[in-house]
Amino acid sequence: MSMITGRSRLRPPENTVERVRLLPQLAIMVAAVAAYFLVRGATQAATAEAVRNAHSVVGLERALGLFHEPGWQASVMSMPFLRTVLNDIYIWGHWPVIAMTLIWLARRHPAVYLRARNTMLVSGGIGLVIFATFPVAPPRLAGLGMTDTVTVGAHAYRVLQPAMFTNQYAAMPSLHVGWDLVMGLAIAAASRHAVLRLVAVTLPVAMVITVLCTANHYVVDAIAGATLTTLCWLLVGSFRPRRVSTVTSLPREDFDRLPALAGQR
Repeated sequence: MSMITGRSRLRPPENTVERVRLLPQLAIMVAAVAAYFLVRGATQAATAEAVRNAHSVVGLERALGLFHEPGWQASVMSMPFLRTVLNDIYIWGHWPVIAMTLIWLARRHPAVYLRARNTMLVSGGIGLVIFATFPVAPPRLAGLGMTDTVTVGAHAYRVLQPAMFTNQYAAMPSLHVGWDLVMGLAIAAASRHAVLRLVAVTLPVAMVITVLCTANHYVVDAIAGATLTTLCWLLVGSFRPRRVSTVTSLPREDFDRLPALAGQR
């Protein structure tokens, strides 16, 4: 086989990471849930502080000209169909989408799965620290005259997310927005299919609109959640292991021909 020259190195096809194993992933998730409950217990009685912090967030938004959540919800309340759609997005567009996306990534794109999982763990850890030190009541609990449209209009929410599994004062940052953004980034990284790329863009945008109009988050929450997870995505990506090879680059389809080429040497 003649020596192949050039600057670029031979790279195996994408997703050379071995298929992830279920039990270690379950152990990681159990540990994450345990950490969540510890923080939830620490902030459960912080109602007064959470409301004060919420009014500080509103004050910041007023100063920046960003406080429009009551007006946006008023518009949604006048359109029952849109209100129902947003409620469904809040319920079905977060944990069910995250679970399905992670399963798909673990089976088909394990390298992207690991990046998405680690991004969620890092951003979730940072989020837990913020939830414990700076609890913020969402608009629906801050005395702003806004309605919790999800709980009022969609009973499935309390089935999928019972009160004992939720932190009422974890508005800042919005991991609803942040983790949907992570799923969008992961889908875009794993697939070049036009439909999936459209889903990758639509998913976080739809969640931003949803959390603002259903009285679950503030504009600043959404910005903070998106910023946090984007930075974590970039940070995790920069620490991915690099595989070193001594041969130059070949197209993906030529990998199957390597044994035949080796016989020509």
